[in-house]
Amino acid sequence: MIKNLKYVTSFNPKDTRKVAFTEIVHSMLIAAPSGILLVVVWELFSEKPDHTRIWSVVALMAVMLLIQFFVASRSMVRSNLLVYDLSTKLRIKLGNHIQKFSLGFFKQKDPGEIASIVLQDVANFEGIFGHSIGNLASAAFGTVLLSVFLFVYDWRLALCLLLALPLIYPFLRIANYLVSRLGKKQIAARNTVGAKFLEYVQGIRHLKSYGLTGKRHKGLEDSFDDLRRKSIRMEAIPGPFIVTAAIVFEIGFIGMTALGLYFLLQQSITIPVLITFLIMGYNLYNPLKVVMVDYLMLRYMNESLARIIGVLEEPTMETPKDELPENYEIGFKNVNFGYQDRMTLKDINFTVPENSMLALVGHSGSGKTTIASLIARFWDVNEGSITLGGIDIRNINQDKFYKLISEVFQEVYLFDDTIYNNIKIGNPDASEKEVYDAVEQSQCMEFIRELPDGIHTKVGEGGCKLSGGQKQRISIARALLKDAPVVLLDEATASLDPENEIYIQRAIHELVQSKTVVVIAHKLSTIQNASQILVLNEGKIAEKGNHEELLEKNGIYRTMWDIQKQSNGWKVKYTNEILDVC
Repeated sequence: MIKNLKYVTSFNPKDTRKVAFTEIVHSMLIAAPSGILLVVVWELFSEKPDHTRIWSVVALMAVMLLIQFFVASRSMVRSNLLVYDLSTKLRIKLGNHIQKFSLGFFKQKDPGEIASIVLQDVANFEGIFGHSIGNLASAAFGTVLLSVFLFVYDWRLALCLLLALPLIYPFLRIANYLVSRLGKKQIAARNTVGAKFLEYVQGIRHLKSYGLTGKRHKGLEDSFDDLRRKSIRMEAIPGPFIVTAAIVFEIGFIGMTALGLYFLLQQSITIPVLITFLIMGYNLYNPLKVVMVDYLMLRYMNESLARIIGVLEEPTMETPKDELPENYEIGFKNVNFGYQDRMTLKDINFTVPENSMLALVGHSGSGKTTIASLIARFWDVNEGSITLGGIDIRNINQDKFYKLISEVFQEVYLFDDTIYNNIKIGNPDASEKEVYDAVEQSQCMEFIRELPDGIHTKVGEGGCKLSGGQKQRISIARALLKDAPVVLLDEATASLDPENEIYIQRAIHELVQSKTVVVIAHKLSTIQNASQILVLNEGKIAEKGNHEELLEKNGIYRTMWDIQKQSNGWKVKYTNEILDVC
């Protein structure tokens, strides 16, 4: 736990030291009145009590109470500000770190788990550590201060009190093991609930259409029930061991009291010394008891911190090198790549000259999208290399590399913001005129004029208020505004109506001027003018050439071309009896 806390507090060491110092002073001020009270006790047992001294001590206690109130308020404010600052920096660091992962990380992790780490695990640290930081300081420094004070009066009774500390260790050890084991199961159940709920909400439209809301809701209910059971187990099973540790403290105090009475009868100590231990000895355990009440939650917090740090220590795709290409020729050299244990691309070699177009065609699952994703460096290759201008893309700074690439894919995601701001994502520093130029070039103005707020209309989450063709044009406007030298296109017109297809084709024509272009083609008629076409089959390059060359080979490409030509002439005729395709 200490190691994890040191890691997190290193984000703001200066304020952490200030808070630690303030909490130490506060814990000393809490312990000090007990010591001052002993002066009154000793004075009362003297032959001639000095009333002036007694009232002076009482006045001093009153002054210290005011000081304690002031320090406590400052300590509370500072500790809360520190915890919120650390939480903010943790979330920002997690967000910045996560965006540098390859997509492989997100394939291995459930989206609910990632969201849980960023939101709930950081919130656990924020709530638990913020509540317990003062108790930890009191337990650490208040106990040490009182122990030193008691050793001055009588080392034997002080030692008797402190013997309880090693005796509680086995119980804390068992509780620690149980919290760690049960906490992992509880967190896993919590993540399952998050994932199930997200799945249920995202799929509610389909569940309603098939009348399965009740059945699928049963799975969500079961996950909630599992979380409830595991949360109860995590609290209930380790709890008795913490209670037993607290009982050991009580036994230690009773033992010290019995030993003190024995020493008093033997005249080894005086009555004031015994009273000192009866007053301060009980206070010795109070901070420790408070911390032990928090112990289970602190261990649970540690599990959250371990998960947070585990993500922060995951390797990213960053490189210490900072090479920049002088041209934008793309090269694949002996590339092999697989998702987890399944090889998707095998021994891929090709070159895309600068300012030329490469088209990727093939059946579903042949590796087209994988090649585009590797060029965009969403993944890193298992073997071989991908170069841009002769430089391995793994040696280009990630932020600088992504400025060189524009992507327009079939699935377009728009943020719940205005059209203007969604387009400006392509280049946050662009002027208003540049944004409007991109809007005109991407054929967006055709539909923007009809919207109530024009370009400042909000599109809804994911662009739900716009059609597929409209979202595609906004995506192309982003790419135009970015004006990157390399453009990746996943055939944007594959599932659009003829009118939208015409608009998109015009926009794409504007986008690819003087660019190195890689296009994933579904409609072969759109790539007849491509400089080079790769036909992929089962992760390998089956054919290579331009449109005319591939037709002459009478291979896979020619077969696909003939099928598409035939399908363009199909007509669907419906009668009362049958559905004919002719």
